[in-house]
Amino acid sequence: MTLRPALPADALCLGVLAIQVFMDTYATGGIRPSMAREVLSAYSTEAFDAAIARNDTRLWVAEVDAHLVGFAQVTLDAHHELAPAGRPAELLRLYVQEPFTGRQVGTALLRQAETLAREAGAAVMWLTPWVHNTRALAFYARRGYIDHGLTWFHFEGESHANRVLARALGD
Repeated sequence: MTLRPALPADALCLGVLAIQVFMDTYATGGIRPSMAREVLSAYSTEAFDAAIARNDTRLWVAEVDAHLVGFAQVTLDAHHELAPAGRPAELLRLYVQEPFTGRQVGTALLRQAETLAREAGAAVMWLTPWVHNTRALAFYARRGYIDHGLTWFHFEGESHANRVLARALGD
């Protein structure tokens, strides 16, 4: 496995991978129009082009045999009212294609994301996984992330419960 910064040429594959992982995780009861619109907007090639170009974003990819299998996206200086004090960074996304889960891809991407955030001056990393994503909640708990409370993800008049998890980046 190789980790490297995302390049503009990765935007297409990042979008497709993100859609696949998102749908496998969140569309367990099927697909409805509101979800389809949210996914096509949030994970478009243009959205990833913009993220790669942003100065406050760090986006790294994991490859196996020159195939994209996961990515981590960090937003620097992103605040959340429930996150602990300290200069923050948000782990906006850490997505790994299902066949590569359990193979340390997520762990390597998380370590890289924490390093990038720390090098940019962040003191705390926080994220907001869905309350029903038990695998993600357990993954972050095993890596020292503490639950700081309930928050909500909103789109098209829907509200979805998430947890705010955070970890100090001191070491």
